[in-house]
Amino acid sequence: MLRSFATLATLATAAAGTSVLGPLPPLSLFSAPDSLTVTVSQSGNPSADGTFDLACDERASGNHPAREDACARLGRLAEEGADPFRAVPADQMCTQVYGGPALAHITGTWQGRDVDARFSRANGCEIDRWENLEPVLPLVRG
Repeated sequence: MLRSFATLATLATAAAGTSVLGPLPPLSLFSAPDSLTVTVSQSGNPSADGTFDLACDERASGNHPAREDACARLGRLAEEGADPFRAVPADQMCTQVYGGPALAHITGTWQGRDVDARFSRANGCEIDRWENLEPVLPLVRG
């Protein structure tokens, strides 16, 4: 999108008879804020179950119960270059530890990418994946 904007700006200045391209706006103007819908069920905590909206832009917003901390966690994961929404590979060896019946589904946009991820606590890999996203996902101990 930035390339398209720069091309249009260049064409516009050329058409106006000038050769100077002014400063471009910051790249942050071209990216949408992180916006997620987090649905949690069977957590064992009625206040943690439900569907919550979370938006992380200049400030955290939405009805997520830990929105400030959740956005801070997502920011740290982005700085690390991590993809917390990546599914556990099918051939991954995982400890056979059951962490409880909690389930979660996260959809939306994060770091300019579409998110559609499901979480459980069915084994050690899934538990680690869940805990990596706390407090986006609630603290649950089986």
